[in-house]
Amino acid sequence: MIFENWGATTGEISQQLPGDELITSPAFSATRAITIEVPPPEVFPWIAQMGLGRAGWYSYDLIDNFGRKSATKVHPEWAVSSVGDVVPGGPISFVVTHIDAPNHLVMSLRGHRQSSRFKFTLAYALSGDGHNTRLVSRVRSELRLPLGAPLLKSTLGPSDGVMLRRQLLGLKDRAESQHQ
Repeated sequence: MIFENWGATTGEISQQLPGDELITSPAFSATRAITIEVPPPEVFPWIAQMGLGRAGWYSYDLIDNFGRKSATKVHPEWAVSSVGDVVPGGPISFVVTHIDAPNHLVMSLRGHRQSSRFKFTLAYALSGDGHNTRLVSRVRSELRLPLGAPLLKSTLGPSDGVMLRRQLLGLKDRAESQHQ
C-alpha cells in the first residue's frame, strides 16, 4: 500500500513503540519516519502543540485544519504535557495516553475504551544523535465489525498515508527553519 511505511526502515517497522500495547491486534498499522536535522528537544515542542485551534496538523490545512494555516512557530501555551490532556481534532478529539518529552507522545481517540468497536492510536517516537532527530510515527487502528480490517485498509490507509507524509515533512520544515 502506498505510503504505508513511508521513510521507515525495516527495523523501525518491526520495533515496539509506546502505545502499541493499546491495540494489540490492529486491523491497520502503518509506520512512517523522517530524519530532521535538529535534536529531539527542538522537534518535540512542534508535536506537543498539534491540534485543531492550536498549531494545526502541519499537513494539508484545507482538509485537516478547516483552512486555517498551521503554526510556523512554537507556542508553549498550546502544548500538551500530561497523560489525559486533550488534543482537539475537529469532530473528534484525542487524549494523550503516553508522554515523555522529548522522547515520545502517544494519543488515542478520546473516550477510548477496550470495548469500543473502533480504536485508533497515533504515536510519535523521537531519537537523536545529538544533532539530528529520527522521528517515527505509527498509526494503529481496529474496527470490530464484519469486514472491519479490509474497510480500514482500503479507506484509512491511503488517506492517512498521504496526510501523515505531509505532516512529517511539515514538521521537518518547521523545526529546521527555527533551529538556532
